[in-house]
Parts: sequence; C-alpha cells; structure tokens
Amino acid sequence: MAFASSLDQAGPMTRTVRDAAIMLRAMAGHDPKDSTSAPVEVPNFEAALSGDIRGLKIGLPREYRPDGLDPQMAALWDRGAQWLREAGAEVVEVSLPHTKYALATYYIVAPAEASSNLARYDGVRFGVRVEGTSLDDMYCKTRAAGFGAEVRRRILIGTYALSAGYYDAYYLKAQQVRALIAEDFKKAFEHVDLLLTPTTPTPAFGLNETIDDPITMYLNDVFTVPTSLAGLPGLSLPVGLSAEGLPVGLQLIGRHFDEETVLNAGLVMEQAAAFTARPAFLAAKTEG
Repeated sequence: MAFASSLDQAGPMTRTVRDAAIMLRAMAGHDPKDSTSAPVEVPNFEAALSGDIRGLKIGLPREYRPDGLDPQMAALWDRGAQWLREAGAEVVEVSLPHTKYALATYYIVAPAEASSNLARYDGVRFGVRVEGTSLDDMYCKTRAAGFGAEVRRRILIGTYALSAGYYDAYYLKAQQVRALIAEDFKKAFEHVDLLLTPTTPTPAFGLNETIDDPITMYLNDVFTVPTSLAGLPGLSLPVGLSAEGLPVGLQLIGRHFDEETVLNAGLVMEQAAAFTARPAFLAAKTEG
C-alpha cells in the first residue's frame, strides 16, 4: 500500500553493492499501470561496476555539517572522501542552500499524501473492518484498530495540512520549497557527478529508545529526505562501526536515472572500507 506516492520508491537491500546492482535491474522498469514509474530503458547496472572512478567530481554539501552532527559521523565522512580521492576522484565542496528546509517540507508533504492514500481504508471496501453502532462509529473503530500510533499521527498531520484554510499555508508552500530543493541539486550536478554525505547525523539509537519522542526520530532523516524530495537515486553503504559497535553509513547521491555512477562509486567505497563486521551474536555462532 502506498505511503506517499510522490516519495515512495522500492529499492534493494543487499549484502554487497554488486548484489544491489543485480537486484535493481530485476526490479526496475516501466509498468504502464503505474503512473509513478518512468518509461525509461533499464541499463545493465552490474556491467557498470568497473571500479574505475578516475576523473569523477564528488561534491560534499557544506549544509550537511549541522551543529548536531556527531563527531564520529563527521570523521567517517572525511574518511569516505579520502577513499574517493585515493581512487582518482576529485572532491570539492558544494552548496545546497535550501537543505535546512527539507525536513520540515518532507513532514508536510509525506503525511499529506499518506492521509490521502490511506483514506480508503475505512472498513467499507478495503482493509480491516470493525463494526460499530453507526457509520461514523465503524469508521472510527476501524481506523483505530487498523493503524498504529505513528501512522495515526501522520494521518492527522496530513489531514490538517490539507484541510480548508491550511492547504495554501502548508501543503502548497511545502511543494514550492520542494521545487527549490530540487533546483539546488540540479545546480550542484552542473559541477559534480555525485554527492557524498553521511546517511544519518548520529549512530542508531536503541530499540524503543525514542518511541515517545517522534521529533528525535524525524531528525534522523535530515540527510536522506532531501534526496527523496528531489527524486534522486541514493545509496547508503555501511562503512564502519560507532564507538558503541553499531554500523554507520555514508550516502552517495546521483543525478536522475544515473544509478550506474552511484553504484560504481559505491563499489569503490565498499572495497576501500572492507566492512566485514558481524553482530556479536552471529560472530559467537560462527566461532562456536
């Protein structure tokens, strides 16, 4: 089921970059019954994995170093840039000035589209149905039972943003800012071939640690949502461990429909990082 139609994108989760290339080729392609799929020929992504990135220009967005960036992530980012330099790429600083508005924009656009997409699950034709004493009661009980707390929160935010009197102030304004964010990327890609950023501003937090603090959870999306808003291909690659022993990653962002360059640079970084860490419970089983 769709969450936010203009943002949703299926992508592979694999052990290696090469596996991701193979999976992506199998998954990608035009579906005439899907208005969100593009009629673009699917290249052989695996064949593009030459491991040669000499001459590529890699951009480091200066706005991706906010005050809250964990020093571990900043050091990892610098290390990733050095790996690309050593492989023959040129690394330069670029600016994406509207990045600071991306998170707020995303959390208006995405809930608004979620509210619209999920409106059909009211117990009449789709999804679970919980009987009530009236039609309104059935709607309320059905949607309370069918959606978890976070989904309900996003539906409420989205319904508010789309309501009469607020549509222009919130949703329409967010779409205008989204266009500015996309334009920032377009201008950056006039000078560079790829962008390198951290995937998250901090290492992963513990399970249920921030369950009652949605803002903290949303803030961890700050480096990935601009990519989604602009409709660009992105790859997150685990390249090291935090001080707590948790995997941390770097993100590569490419031009529209240039997954080949993203994957090829990802292969170079994967080889340089030589990341082979396994969770302690799996390592113990292997040793046993």
